Amino acid sequence: MSQKITEVIGIASGKGGVGKTSIATNLAVSLVKGGHKVMLFDADLGLANAQLAFGCRAEFNFSHVLSGQKSLEEIIVTTRQGVRLVPGASGIQQMASLSMTESAGIIQAFNALDEEIEFFIIDAAAGIADSVVTFMQAAQRRFIVLRDEPSSIADAYGMIKVLAQEHQLNEIYLVPNMVQSQAAGEQLYRRVNDVCERFLGISVMYLHSITYDEHMLGALRAYSSVLEFAPGGNAARDFRQLALATGRLGSMVGATGGVQFFMERLTGHYSAI
Repeated sequence: MSQKITEVIGIASGKGGVGKTSIATNLAVSLVKGGHKVMLFDADLGLANAQLAFGCRAEFNFSHVLSGQKSLEEIIVTTRQGVRLVPGASGIQQMASLSMTESAGIIQAFNALDEEIEFFIIDAAAGIADSVVTFMQAAQRRFIVLRDEPSSIADAYGMIKVLAQEHQLNEIYLVPNMVQSQAAGEQLYRRVNDVCERFLGISVMYLHSITYDEHMLGALRAYSSVLEFAPGGNAARDFRQLALATGRLGSMVGATGGVQFFMERLTGHYSAI
């Protein structure tokens, strides 16, 4: 990849069913519509579904790279929205339980690419498996998706505890999803952050919330981004604001290039952010 600094964002959730992939794909589309060059790696390697959310079909996926049948460049597809997508391998159980070493090997494949990418988004699996933690460690920033329900809040807190306390990672941002209003999303963030400050001694950050919008379900059923399906809706508006907030974060100090930084994180050359 080019030496231009690439912002590497890992998107995860403490549990499934909170809309993590919808956040990842719609944020990617929003960033593209804002004029940015974006690549999304569907790293949910047991339940890969990003290509469905984009409404595209990939002939090959990451299992073909791991097996040596295809190069990374050969499997990447450009969605109709302009996102460069690295397809995951849905339903392959072996890939859903990659070891830390195997996950690191995945990232090495990206070093052969020579593209100018401004945002490299990792749509990680739900939960705190080793492979998820590896991707989150290697990212420069981490977005944790959650809903305002007890199990989601508890699992998001558990993920933050693992990332921040056990692995000393910062640059953790909460993205409340399907909330009733921006005020409700900010309140949810404050509740979770208060618990993190009290019991973990750390603070997490906030960008923007995605309010509930029935058009999200319609977009999923239409295999479309909500920005195409209902550009005037609440969710589309919120994703545009989330993209703007993401773009305003600025480049990470000390990073030389996105994938180089990413690989160095995986191989332990950076001990902390």
